[in-house]
Amino acid sequence: MVRPEMCAGVHSNQTKTEGTTGMSIQESIRLVDKGDYAIVEFDLIGEKVNKFSTPVMFRLKEVVEELRQSKYKAVIFRSLKEKIFIAGADIDEIKKMTKREDYMDAVTKAHEIFNALEDLNMVTIVAIHGACMGGGTEFSLACDYRISTLDKATKIGLPETQLGIIPGFGGCVRMPQKIGLPNALDIILAGKAVNSQKAKKMGLVDKTVPPESLMDIAEDMAKRAVKGEVKKSSRRYQGKSVKDKLLHSFLGRQVVFNQAKKALLKQTKGHYPAPMKALDVIRDTFALDDRERALLIESSGFCDVAVTDVSKNLINLFYLLEDVKKENGVEADVKGLDVKKIGVLGAGVMGGGIAYVAANKGFKVRMKDINNDAIAKGFKAARDIWNKKVKRKRMTENELEEKMSHISGGTDYAEFKEMQLVIEAIVEDMNIKKAVIGETAGQVTDDCVIATNTSSLSVTEMAKGHPKPENFVGMHFFNPVDKMPLVEVIRGEKTSDVATATVFETSKAMGKTPVVVKDGPGFLVNRLLFPYMTEGVFFLEEGMDIKVVDKYFTHKFGMPMGPFRLMDEVGLDVAHKVLKIFHESLGDRVEMPKTQEKLSATDRLGKKNKKGFYLYDEKDKHTDVDSTVYKDLGLDAPKSTGSSKECIERAIFQMINEAARVLYEDRIVEDPGKVDLAMIMGTGFPPFRGGLLRYADSLGSQYIVDQLDEYATRFGPRFKPCQALVNMAKNNKSFY
Repeated sequence: MVRPEMCAGVHSNQTKTEGTTGMSIQESIRLVDKGDYAIVEFDLIGEKVNKFSTPVMFRLKEVVEELRQSKYKAVIFRSLKEKIFIAGADIDEIKKMTKREDYMDAVTKAHEIFNALEDLNMVTIVAIHGACMGGGTEFSLACDYRISTLDKATKIGLPETQLGIIPGFGGCVRMPQKIGLPNALDIILAGKAVNSQKAKKMGLVDKTVPPESLMDIAEDMAKRAVKGEVKKSSRRYQGKSVKDKLLHSFLGRQVVFNQAKKALLKQTKGHYPAPMKALDVIRDTFALDDRERALLIESSGFCDVAVTDVSKNLINLFYLLEDVKKENGVEADVKGLDVKKIGVLGAGVMGGGIAYVAANKGFKVRMKDINNDAIAKGFKAARDIWNKKVKRKRMTENELEEKMSHISGGTDYAEFKEMQLVIEAIVEDMNIKKAVIGETAGQVTDDCVIATNTSSLSVTEMAKGHPKPENFVGMHFFNPVDKMPLVEVIRGEKTSDVATATVFETSKAMGKTPVVVKDGPGFLVNRLLFPYMTEGVFFLEEGMDIKVVDKYFTHKFGMPMGPFRLMDEVGLDVAHKVLKIFHESLGDRVEMPKTQEKLSATDRLGKKNKKGFYLYDEKDKHTDVDSTVYKDLGLDAPKSTGSSKECIERAIFQMINEAARVLYEDRIVEDPGKVDLAMIMGTGFPPFRGGLLRYADSLGSQYIVDQLDEYATRFGPRFKPCQALVNMAKNNKSFY
């Protein structure tokens, strides 16, 4: 999912560093005289990170010019921030730009500064400790040598494509020429960051050192440069092996670019223009010896994608994610419990997954279940996830065992008095949950927070099983737990701010993205998702082809799964059960397809028994549509492909309609941004569209209401636009 810490452009309407922030900017980049060499220190005053804002870039220009006119034989660039070298550009400035000429002016000025840095008549050394991202990496590539620490916080990369843009400070030109095409494409096209060891293997850094040795080794290199023992570095990549040289020959390059293009199209389905534009720029510049021409091609490519709606939507998503980092889940200035130990009730696949995500981030976890076989399954579920990392060489066997040591388990409540948080993940039965929650409350401290991982049952009702309902809250993980980033934090009627903040902050510490929602049928995500799946069954009844319909939603619209594949993934039995709950709680507007009961009467469960709308192999990969499903449901073979526009609108517009109810009628959430964040992180709603409600705004509320009215006339009351959406259309309002 999208977590860029990047750099791309500088605003250009300020021409000098003097002014209200002049002195602080001067102090933010300091030049320290060390005799025959210098040290330049980045420490942006008043900021947690170093970033390339317009004033900072102009100050950098001054420093580079001062170096050019100096007597120095070498210079070291370092950061005084604790875990940050340079995080990138000031994204606020990028967000405010709208015109192509503004972007072009910005990147052109940046190129001038970095070119002057590259052309300095001295050895330039970058001492990297912490995050070196986007423009920070591009800055380092304009220098001769890079030394990085082996600290886990040290990451080097170019994540611009995650914001819908491409490296614009020379990264598309300099990185391939420094580390070769395969490695550069791997980083740039995916918007990836790598650790120091991998960076060293690629040639992205020249030395890796312990953090405490960084400046000693950098200064030793500078002193050797003063003596003439270290020279300016070569700028052109030289293949080491025969295979490497073949890959970089004229014909080899064509093969590399063609394969990369095929892989991109398969991955993005053409919805994300930035990776393809980056590939085009690299292809057109790699063999050029004319730096100015190459950078002009990069600038033009940057502007092409920076002005797109895709980029704006991805930047908005970036800000939604940044907001979560600053929040505690409640309006009051309340601190949650300092959670160190977590209990997990239920050691099935879900419980094992929860244990994994907690232990993986350093929490001590104790699983409890009714028998040792269940505990063993929980251990296996966690170990299997880490084993995949070992197989991919992303961790060692020793590291796996160290992680596993954070998890213990048993059939009693041993150690539960030491827990600050207990997460219940047992069978979805209200009476059983109430009994277990009440029993657990007697085994923990008075202030321990108990959270339920329910996906559909009322948190308010369940809290009646707890003697202190203020200490009870929902904590809904999405399956598979190790991959899905969203956690819905569900407040019951009596849930306290402390309990909410505890689960919110713990979710973030687990590496998840929490969204606080009010208790209600399906909470937020499942409530918005049920029309999407249900409409699929209506498509089926109308004689549409399962595979074709799913492709409409994946290939044309950008969803990760069509409605049929999603039902298989969720479980056809679960989907049926949840739909009945919605029908009972929300009334006749939740229409039950006639085929739904027939479907629930079959032995089709979806992926979990390898038989649903699709068939599945031994690795749980779907193979093809199970053509016998039509006969089993008493339907004729598909005779219609339907209209892609109509299919997409029927499903997605119902979701928008429900979102308007959730926001303005039921107040499940208060902010359209939370709806969009939850839908992207919980369902994979296409990020390039900005989220469900940004997509709605791009169409206009009047168009959506008109189409819903038409579909209601043709297909029934499930399409009737809610009053909140009608009012929006009448007043020409949007969600944002």
